Amino acid sequence: MEEFLRILTQSLGELLAPTTAAYAMAAIGLNLHFGYTGLLNMGQAGFMLLGAYGFGITLVAGGPFWLALLVAIAAGVVFALILGMPTLQLRGDYLAIVTISAAEIVRWFGRSTLWQEWTGGASGLQGRYYKEPFQELSFLPDGRFALGPLEYINTGSDSWWTRIVAWGLVALVLVFVWLITRSPWGRVLKGIREDEDAVRALGKNVYSYKLQALVIGGAIGALGGVIFALPAAIVPDSMGRTMTFFVWTILLLGGAATVFGPVLGSMIFFAAYMFMRTGMRALAENTGVGDVITTTNVEQIGGMLVGVTLMLLVIFRPQGILGNKKELAFNVR
Repeated sequence: MEEFLRILTQSLGELLAPTTAAYAMAAIGLNLHFGYTGLLNMGQAGFMLLGAYGFGITLVAGGPFWLALLVAIAAGVVFALILGMPTLQLRGDYLAIVTISAAEIVRWFGRSTLWQEWTGGASGLQGRYYKEPFQELSFLPDGRFALGPLEYINTGSDSWWTRIVAWGLVALVLVFVWLITRSPWGRVLKGIREDEDAVRALGKNVYSYKLQALVIGGAIGALGGVIFALPAAIVPDSMGRTMTFFVWTILLLGGAATVFGPVLGSMIFFAAYMFMRTGMRALAENTGVGDVITTTNVEQIGGMLVGVTLMLLVIFRPQGILGNKKELAFNVR
């Protein structure tokens, strides 16, 4: 019973974790691309990595926190423009190939020794080089604070201050997305998702709207990279194909073309993932299951289960938990 409560507490902690907020933010940006506009972007991790690098490099160079945040957003915007201007005429799987390739180029750019002075190469940028300006903004007192079974330090890497800022940014972006998707601009995006030829016949510049959606969603993804970097380090290999894969799972789980779906999907995904991982580790350590599944196999099995979950979602409930099947079309462009 005590072991079960420990696992449950760890799973509960994942609901408020900065990583959960980072993936929720990335899924919100992807939702603008896919859920509202029908763009099959398979490179959201590239936007996150560029946002994290823009944020970290600016702080390491001595810039203030707010400037670093603006640089991170600008990095996402520039990447979206460079990526979108020549490619948004492509449809479906062709756009997916281009975006995933672009994200891989960004990752290898970060790993390259040519720019190691700025990016840290394959080792990345350690958090101690850029976290201090962020932590100095904290208004919380020193020490620890317990909220029910959850207890963290007030200010630091894995702290209440990091959680407050991370989820505060998610809340602000949610309000922003809620407003723009209910505007005439947002209704045009939904029209493009359903039938872009009809929207073009009404005199709308479809290419321009797609590019705008890509830019805004990319900037939101870059903010997700900033949140991801706050409690950890900026390592290029941690923001690769697997990250994009997880973001897609989160979006489809919560429900594409919904405002709160990405947040709900991220919370459920990471709470369930932590419960499964810690539960399997406990079984492997304390029972005969350890003869079949060792603790070193837990991560690999977890990744396999995520893949199976995504397959089942697309087959049996493509609209996700909050989504509307009549609204969501998989005939993406």
